[in-house]
Amino acid sequence: MLKNYMDLKVWQKAYKLCISIYKVTSSFPKEETYCLTSQIRRSSISIPSNIAEGYGRGTIKEYIRFLYVAYGSYCELKTQLLLSYDLDYMTQENKDKLLENAREVERMLKALIKSLEKKDSNP
Repeated sequence: MLKNYMDLKVWQKAYKLCISIYKVTSSFPKEETYCLTSQIRRSSISIPSNIAEGYGRGTIKEYIRFLYVAYGSYCELKTQLLLSYDLDYMTQENKDKLLENAREVERMLKALIKSLEKKDSNP
C-alpha cells in the first residue's frame, strides 16, 4: 500500500532523472545558464513535481491530468536533451544514459495513466 507519492516507482525514477540532469547541465556553457540549461532543468523538475501534485489531488481525473502534464514535460525534456547533444554540450554517453532513464520514466507514466484511466472508467 502506498503511503505517499514518494512510494511511487515512477516518482522515484523521475526524481533521480532530475538529479542526473542537474549534474550534467552544470558543465553547460555559461551563456546557456538562463536559456537551455534553465529550460532543461525546469522540464526535468516538472516531471516528479506534477506526479506529486497529481497524487495529492482529490480525484482520479485530476491525478490523470497532472500525469499528462508530467508526460508533456518528458517530451519537452527529450527534445532539449537531443538539442544539447547536437550543440556539443554533452557527451554521447551522457545523452544515451539520460534518454534511457527518461524513456523508462515515460513507460512508467504511460502505464500509470492507462491504469488510472481504466480505473476511472470502471468505478
